[in-house]
Amino acid sequence: MSRTNAPAGPEDAGEPIAAFSRRSRAAQAMGRIDPVTRGVVPPLHVATTFIRDPDNAYSSGFSYARPDNATVREAEAVLAMLEEAGAGALLFGSGMAAATAVFGALEPGDHVVAPNVMYWALKRWLREEGPRRGLAVDFTDAEDPGRLRAAVQPGRTKLVWIETPGNPLWTVTDIAGAAEIAHAAGARLAVDSTAASPVHTRPLALGADIVMHSGTKILNGHSDVVAGVLAAREADAFWARVGAIRASGGAILGPFEAYLLMRSLRTLHLRAERQAAGALALATRLGAHPHVARVLYPGLPDDPGHAVAARQMEGGFGYMLSIRVRGGEGAAIATAVRVALWKRATSLGGVESLIEHRASVEGPGTPCPPDLLRLSTGIEDPDDLFADLDAALRAAHG
Repeated sequence: MSRTNAPAGPEDAGEPIAAFSRRSRAAQAMGRIDPVTRGVVPPLHVATTFIRDPDNAYSSGFSYARPDNATVREAEAVLAMLEEAGAGALLFGSGMAAATAVFGALEPGDHVVAPNVMYWALKRWLREEGPRRGLAVDFTDAEDPGRLRAAVQPGRTKLVWIETPGNPLWTVTDIAGAAEIAHAAGARLAVDSTAASPVHTRPLALGADIVMHSGTKILNGHSDVVAGVLAAREADAFWARVGAIRASGGAILGPFEAYLLMRSLRTLHLRAERQAAGALALATRLGAHPHVARVLYPGLPDDPGHAVAARQMEGGFGYMLSIRVRGGEGAAIATAVRVALWKRATSLGGVESLIEHRASVEGPGTPCPPDLLRLSTGIEDPDDLFADLDAALRAAHG
């Protein structure tokens, strides 16, 4: 596996700022100064091939761009720092590429436990492709410790995959508790933390073995990069296998995308905190709206997952919420059609606020009620976001 978190050049100014907070280190992209120009912004490296030394070796550590890239390494270093990942981080061309690399590192016959509430495309992949690859996959209500424990088979289960908060119902799973269950059975725990970000939750510190993010979402935050992230607590044989899958399959993120992602990571804390504050403000006000039957958001004190979320999330409860609209599916769709500031589009985590009727997207088998709208809170004024949604809800109920 490549030296994932090695600096791209001979000068690494990371050590002088190592004692400072994660926020400060991320803001300076680990503090490295370009050794050639003395620039404070890391350079973009796009070369696909590299000169050999006279003895035919590659003393630079780079030989070809498919398995490795200097700009990718720089972004991975920031991500590994944010996640406190002892084994480092790996960037992939998409969140799906990252997630499926973890399942691809398993052996045929291995048993996997996954949650009922999770990213729909990965759930579909597990249902359709998992068995073709020899995996036995069971789904359970992972937010219920009793059901999770019952689904895990000691000695047979090799991976427990959870997502918290779980998209799009925002169920909350106890990461430390899930780690205890998985490890007692001889399995690894992997956590999709896309909806939390490293600002609000650090699964590795809570006992998880691997954390995954769709970097497309709040890590990048500007709806212009598709990326996936994996970070691991320990550099064991399984993690080496994941890295080998990325290298041999050519699933590495491109350097330009890594450059944009690293630029975004420098403002991650500002955006994540602003978006979480906006989501909480909206959830609170929408909970009293006459045309909203229910708000799903772990930051609300009456949410079923609030106690666990308050214990394992820091400085906010994330930027995602869902509402169930009175009047059913027709009223929900009519509401989404009538917004002006909110944008009707798939994805989440960007600086622009998005709204979507998820049952229409996910189709048969979705856990989404037909009256549910998924809301991704951006950085706009929360009063404006509420006013726009309020007007759309009232118009839809005409």
